[in-house]
Amino acid sequence: MDYRQTLNLPQTSFPMRANLAQREPDRLKAWERERAYERLIEQGQREQRELFILHDGPPYANGHIHLGHTVNKVLKDFVNRSRAMAGYLTPYVPGWDTHGLPIEQQVLKETGVNRQTMSVVDFRQKCREFALRYVDIQRDEFKRLGVWADWDNPYLTLEPKYEAEQVRVFGKMAANGHIYRGLKPVYWCPHCETALAEAEIEYDDHRSDSIFVRFEVVDGNGVVNADGRTYALIWTTTPWTLPANLAIAVHPHYDYVLVETSAARYVVAEGLLASIASRLGWQSHEVVRRMKGAELEGVVCRHPFIDRESPLVLAEYVTLEQGSGLVHIAPGHGLEDYQVGLEYGLEVLAPVDGTGRFTEEAGPYAGLRVFEANARIIADMKETGALLDHATVDHSYPYCWRCHNPIIFRATEQWFASVDRFRDEALSAIKDVEWIPAWGEDRITAMVRDRGDWCISRQRVWGVPLPIFYCRECGEPLITEESIEAVARLFEKEGSDGWFTHEAAEILPEGTRCACGGSEFDKEKDTMDVWFDSGSSHAAVLRRHDMLRWPADMYLEGSDQHRGWFQSSLLTAVATTGKPPYKAVLTHGFTVDAEGRKMSKSLGNVIAPQEVMKTYGADILRLWVASADYRGDLRLSDEILGQIADAYRRIRNTARFLLGNLSDFDPARDRVPEEELPELDRWALGRARRLMRRVIDAYRNYEFHTVYHAVHNFCAVDMSGFYLDVLKDRLYCEAADSKARRASQTVLQEILLLLVQAIAPILPFTADEIWEHLHEAVRTEPSVHFTTWPRDLSWDEELEQRWERLLTVRRVAARAIEQARNDKMFGSSQEADVHIFVKDAGLYEALQPFAPDLAELFIVSKVSLHGTEAHVPRDGVHVADKDIEVVVLRTEDEKCPRCWRFVKPKGSGEDALCDRCAGVMETQEAKA
Repeated sequence: MDYRQTLNLPQTSFPMRANLAQREPDRLKAWERERAYERLIEQGQREQRELFILHDGPPYANGHIHLGHTVNKVLKDFVNRSRAMAGYLTPYVPGWDTHGLPIEQQVLKETGVNRQTMSVVDFRQKCREFALRYVDIQRDEFKRLGVWADWDNPYLTLEPKYEAEQVRVFGKMAANGHIYRGLKPVYWCPHCETALAEAEIEYDDHRSDSIFVRFEVVDGNGVVNADGRTYALIWTTTPWTLPANLAIAVHPHYDYVLVETSAARYVVAEGLLASIASRLGWQSHEVVRRMKGAELEGVVCRHPFIDRESPLVLAEYVTLEQGSGLVHIAPGHGLEDYQVGLEYGLEVLAPVDGTGRFTEEAGPYAGLRVFEANARIIADMKETGALLDHATVDHSYPYCWRCHNPIIFRATEQWFASVDRFRDEALSAIKDVEWIPAWGEDRITAMVRDRGDWCISRQRVWGVPLPIFYCRECGEPLITEESIEAVARLFEKEGSDGWFTHEAAEILPEGTRCACGGSEFDKEKDTMDVWFDSGSSHAAVLRRHDMLRWPADMYLEGSDQHRGWFQSSLLTAVATTGKPPYKAVLTHGFTVDAEGRKMSKSLGNVIAPQEVMKTYGADILRLWVASADYRGDLRLSDEILGQIADAYRRIRNTARFLLGNLSDFDPARDRVPEEELPELDRWALGRARRLMRRVIDAYRNYEFHTVYHAVHNFCAVDMSGFYLDVLKDRLYCEAADSKARRASQTVLQEILLLLVQAIAPILPFTADEIWEHLHEAVRTEPSVHFTTWPRDLSWDEELEQRWERLLTVRRVAARAIEQARNDKMFGSSQEADVHIFVKDAGLYEALQPFAPDLAELFIVSKVSLHGTEAHVPRDGVHVADKDIEVVVLRTEDEKCPRCWRFVKPKGSGEDALCDRCAGVMETQEAKA
């Protein structure tokens, strides 16, 4: 007889094969059709939930999304979804950064237009179209990741209302005295022809010329002789800055020496004398005099190739790490040099134009590009004898993060935010923020403490114009409350294009006059740094959006944003309000390959998220993000993706098993009260509730990798490795409506509910698919994403401890059974006759209550429990561990043809069933 038809085998339409790449797009359409995100927000509003605001840092709209974007947006979705399930109202307004140089460059590259023959407004329109095109592209790609947001109403930094608020932020900073114009060195990209902020700089290896140059002393100031053979010795790795040299710096407290060599006398730092002598090949030298650096102040040298004097000045930033202890000072090409120059009244000389070429002020080097001029300058000094040594050095050097070319320091007229005026407030505000991980506080504190003033002007046209006017009479800038508001109202109405289509007189209020009495004005031509754009979002978005509030509960970005958006937002907020714009800041690492290398096309290790989703689906990509500890770098490779897919299948198959065994379970009719459940089921229920408690805590603490590992371990160990394996016999072979089977189904139902809620923020597509296959009686909401965490998650800890002792014994027995199987004693564990010899009386007593069920729990034919006095047989497979020894023999019982257990049959013959199966069959026949 075929007994298969008499079993309660799993039945479910939930597919084993996920086919996420094919199914997820259909679910996206359903979410959009059903307004899923909007309904979630409406539900929160109806229930008057507490707000939780994660403010979106705007990605740049100039290309397809990459893995870094994926990590960022998926982590944000984890936060928002889990906070919604924790009972919060979580409106999420995505944003895009849409101005700046890279878009200008891409437009020129794509269209081939001649920028010089096109009007500013027409060119800006091309830039706007380009940015909006990529906003649409990225929006679709973010939606494909399963991220829920107000995608139809994002914030864009090019929107008129946003630009108007940005102008008002600038105006408030100016009114508070934090904005000024100055001639000082800034990071300058000769390739892009614009000033750069610190956040737009990246460092890379660079090979520079390393030279020692002598400056002849022409006035020893009574300290050294001006005899035609006495020199100050400097060392530099930027020969091209020597045409701008105006002084030489020494440290006031260091010891300096006048050294006699066979050729001349040199002033150098005593601490570097040995290395200098070795480098310059001085065969013999003698210290003629020692002096403190402070004594050298006022000594005057002559520039080595320009008819100009170069006095010795004092500066405490001089070090003894390398060189000579004397630093050549070019106030137009270095911030520290500039500050020394201010102290000594030096000119801010920068004979270099915006393209990086020397001007006429550089004399014979006019027209040369600065880096190309190095060789010419070195050759000229070598010819005159000023050059004592030339080598090359590999070191870290600043590059433009947009064009990836080396940059220079160049003094130009720029507009600055005076960070010094509110630095202490900013440092204090940092302490009021929760930094996740905690080291983020130290990182941003150091950056704010050490940064210079913020250069906020850019020599571009695609951006928000600096709302500044200049009096034609006296040339002074006009920045008043009235002028700022006039510009803001214009931008609200026409966008920032209005700056270029209206004359100053049309923008300013009638009757506007300068302090000098002038009434005619010109407009500033520069635009604002794009970091000022995005850094104003707390005012333009949080304060202006009906659903949001200021400050945000959280900002969440990559660790590079400590010097980027985190910092620009902090500075604009503190400068205008005195407070930080966020309560917490979460930082994540970067994506790398399996070996920890940065992904790049040249290495061929780039993995595009779009390709991963085509192959595996978005849920696999999201599970990968959850599996990694985002506080460090996130590794990804094809092998890692395969491992994640395996883990996903474990979770999915667990859910499928649960659904399959609930096909005939009606919760309203069949549920067994918890107090009547067998201990095994109460243990499993407790494990599921413990899991859920841990998961909720992990989501609350943003420990998503903990969620991943806890859920995977629960499915693999607690469920597949024990409970579900043990339960199969009861589920398949007991009478369908038996209390024992209904008890198990009662627990399976709750476990499934807990599991689907646990994975919902991380695997939204899969969780919703599972939810649709649940019994309608337990689907209290149309989607699992509308549910909230369960509150009653209590369990019997004493019971759990007792069962843990049993499971320890079971693991030893499993080792013995596996060894017997490997020894070909039998094929199925059901053929095992297991004897457990317990040496500890306490453990023996603890195991006694389990004795009747041990065969079921161990999935074997029979288990015999023996105390300390029992004799251990010699035959069989033996495995000992601490207080127990397990002996496995082959059973002599027969296999029941229905349940396949090896037990004494009821009756005789090939079709003889075990007692349990015979009873079930009799009941089924009676009902038939």
